[in-house]
Parts: sequence; structure tokens; C-alpha cells
Amino acid sequence: MKVTGAKVLLECLKEFDVDTIFGYPGGAVIPIYDAIFDEKEITHVLTAHEQGATHAADGYARATGKVGVVIATSGPGATNTVTGIATAYSDSIPLVIITGQVARDLIGRDSFQEVNITDITSVITKKNYKVKNVECLPGTIREAFKVATSGRPGPVLIDIPKDVQTSLFDYEPLKNETVQADDKSSSPIVDCREAIDAINNCKKPVIYAGGGVCISGASHELLEFAEKLKAPVTCSLMGLGSFPGNHPYFTGMVGMHGTHCSNFAVTNCDLLIAVGARFSDRVASDRNSFAANAKVIHIDIDPREFGKNVSAEIPLCGDVKEILINLNKSVNTKKLSSWNIQIDQWMQEYPERYTNGGLSPQVVLKKLNELTDEDTIITTEVGQHQIWTAQYFKFNKPRTLISSGGMGTMGFGLGAAIGASFGCKNSRIINIAGDGSFKMNSTELATVARYNLPVIQIVFNNHALGMVRQWQDMFCKGRLSFTGYEEDVNFVKLADAYGIKGIKVTNEDEVEEAMTYALSLKEPVLIECVIDEQDKVFPMVAPGAPIDKIISC
Repeated sequence: MKVTGAKVLLECLKEFDVDTIFGYPGGAVIPIYDAIFDEKEITHVLTAHEQGATHAADGYARATGKVGVVIATSGPGATNTVTGIATAYSDSIPLVIITGQVARDLIGRDSFQEVNITDITSVITKKNYKVKNVECLPGTIREAFKVATSGRPGPVLIDIPKDVQTSLFDYEPLKNETVQADDKSSSPIVDCREAIDAINNCKKPVIYAGGGVCISGASHELLEFAEKLKAPVTCSLMGLGSFPGNHPYFTGMVGMHGTHCSNFAVTNCDLLIAVGARFSDRVASDRNSFAANAKVIHIDIDPREFGKNVSAEIPLCGDVKEILINLNKSVNTKKLSSWNIQIDQWMQEYPERYTNGGLSPQVVLKKLNELTDEDTIITTEVGQHQIWTAQYFKFNKPRTLISSGGMGTMGFGLGAAIGASFGCKNSRIINIAGDGSFKMNSTELATVARYNLPVIQIVFNNHALGMVRQWQDMFCKGRLSFTGYEEDVNFVKLADAYGIKGIKVTNEDEVEEAMTYALSLKEPVLIECVIDEQDKVFPMVAPGAPIDKIISC
């Protein structure tokens, strides 16, 4: 039966079990939205902005492990997705972005809302497509989902001219087609013998876990691996939740805002086992001194990561979960040793640090941790609050921290919370923001209110761009250039404008009552926590410094 290209698009999405899409209508996607009007199996979520839609699809993908899908119109609608696409690309998140385009006979004529979005996004997508005729549409969509999910995941964009959306086509559905990566059973077997020998003979191992552990679904295998080796485990920001935050072997994050114990352990180990991590500059700020006394085993699905930032004597290229399964079968079970005693001593010598006086962000996060269960999903914006969250909230399960790591995108968290709320309806979703980040995309409160999503929005308000202010204070001789705010927004009244309950907290005695009340409701709530603009994130390593040169206060 002949159907329009727009209908073909929706039918192909259903082939891949897509149940939710995020978008914003416009002229070049009117045929798609006309088809959505009659759609019964797919939920469309209307956001306040295309960037919010892209972050929502990203949050949905991170929370569920499925592909996030976005629809945007041509021109400014398409370009509004760019920041969200770059965010997903940096953190290896599978998205399929569908953009409308002007009709084929108008392309190249500077037509209204025409932009070459495939060229614009070529460096921030795994692949992108210009659909030239309706006959190519099913194959393009099917290939896009395969590309987005196979190997190292990432975003894929499909640009569809308006007249292709209205063209008729004799569509034939595929049966039992589902989104999945390449069949692991057909993947080449990785030779792990050198790695096994290095592991069995080391005295001071450290495991460094990254986001690839979560993506691969390898948390159980990582736990087994660490317990066999009796090895301390440190994580990148993206790796948090891949290993239980309350486990005795967990030492916290490593790098610029890593714990003393993690940074000292990596500096002094004789074997560093990096699992699904990319050694970013926030982890290995001084590459020459990073794990300088250690042999490095690097496990990653992307061979381009080997040697890019830190040299690895033993690179193991393949799926993290499959490689860990093989290692767990072969490595010897170690006994507790003097290395474990040293790790415990560092942990005790450098306990968690709390702000003195006023409303402490650390106390807020500790109380939040006490009042929520381990299935709670925390999203964050980017800044001091993001790092405080990573340091003081204990993530015990994968996919429970959703944060922009590689791109550091301010304005990410609220959109991501919306996506996570639709993807994980039985989980409590909490977005933690600073006042600066929150204001960037606070219009998405309209989406939260429209769908009555039980998202709790916590805003740490220090009337400043806190992290930039901290750097200016520490590294620019205190020259605070345009990083301070006055009382420019009443966040409680802003929440009220959207029909959302707002609570202002100014001291520690009010924290538990406000959070208990918010958690008791099945509706959106905003909690503004007023903190001191002088509060800083510590510990910290100066940019470019060895990670054991730690600034404590």
C-alpha cells in the first residue's frame, strides 16, 4: 500500500521499538506532524525549544539505554539542535535526529529557513544523511539506527526535504526488527594473555572506570573483576554509577576534582587498568606524570582512543563487557595486601570536606542521598553543583547519574530530566543546577508543567557563575570579570509562573523538611538553596598540573 514519506518515517521508527520522540513543529516538518496526529503507538513530547528536545532525547537514551529520537524543522530549528548533538557526541550517546528541509527544488536558492545542516553537523555526528528521494527513506532510517547503536554509540542525523515527506511510496515493513549493536558473537576474540599476565603479577593495581562500562552494561562484570583483584576502583565523571559508590573498594573520582586517595593511588600504582575511559584532560591533566610508574591496560571499543592522550602498553580493543568476562575467567584471585592498607590510610587521612557556616551544598546533597533510594536518577547542569553532586551523592547503579561530561553543556540538565522522566516512569528524577546553568534553559519548566512530570528541580543559588568565578579567584588574581549576579531572578516566583510549587531554603535546618515534602508529592517542585558565593569545589588540581599536586582549600 502506498503511503507518504512522513508515514514511512513513523513506521520505520516503530520497527526499532521507538515509543517516545521529542520535538518542536515547524514549516518543513508539517507533513511529519500531520502523520503524528494519527499516531497511536508513539508518544510525542513537545518541548519549549529544540535544544531542550535534543537534551531530552539524550537524557532518555542515557536513562534507558535505548535510542533517543528528535524531530526539528529546517533552518533555526535544525541549528538549535546542534549543542545537544555535540553534547551527545562527546559522551557517546545514541540519538537519531530528524530534521526537515526545504523542498528539493528550493535547495541551494537561499530559501526561507534553508540551512545545510548535514555540513554543519558533520563533525559532531557518527554519520548524517540527506534523503534525496522517498525510495531511499526506509533504508536510510534503518541504517541510521544501526550506526547510532553499533560500536561506539553516537548521534546520527537524517535531513528530509519537505516534498520527500509528502511523496508516496510502497512501503514494506520489516518483521521483528529491533535496535541492537553488532552481534557480539561474531566479534573477533581479543587476545588477553598479556593483560592476564600483567594483572597476575602486579602488586599495586588500580581500576579506572569510564562511561563505557555503563554503555556496555558491564557493571556486574566490573564488580566481579575488582573483587577478584582486591583493587581500588576510581571513576571518571561519566563512569560514576558503573561501580557501587558505597563499596569499600571505591575511592571516588580521579583527576581535577578527584579525591586525594584516587589521585594518589593512580600516581603510585604499578598497573592501571582503564575500562571504557578516554583519559580526558580533566583526568590526565599532565599526561607525562599520569600513572608514570605504571603499566597501562586500556580496554575500549574505539581503537582511536589508544594512545590519544595516555600511552597504553596493553590495548584491548572490543566490547568492555565481553573483555571483562574473559578476564574474570582467567585472572587469579588476589589476597588483601599492603596496597589495600595504604589505600585505606589515604581514605581515612583525607575525609570528605564540608563548607563551614551558612547553607552547605555538601549537607544538601548528603541529605538528598539519605532520603532517596538507589534507583533515583540525578541529572545535573554544569558547574560547581555538578562536581559537588559527583563528590557527595553516592551512585550505586549505572545510568543513575546523567550529566554532560565531555562537552560540559550548561542548560543540559532540565531537558535531560524530562527525557529520563518519560523513559523511566517508576524512578524519581531530580535535576541539580546552579543559578547560571538553570537560567539558560529554564523555559523547559513549561514542558515539566505541561506534562505534570514529578521532577524535583534543585537550584544552588550563589548569585554567580560559580565555577568560572572560582577559576578567576584562584588563577586570575581574584579579578572577577562578569561572573557575579545580583538578585536578578526570583526562582520561587518563576516556578509559580509555570504552576509549579517553589520552596526557598536558606539554612540547613530547613533542608530535610523541604526535601521530604517535595519527595512526598507526585508533581514538579522547585527548591532554591541559597549558598555562599565564596563556596568552592575542593579538592582541585590546577590545569596542567600533576594530579597528586592537590589544592585542598
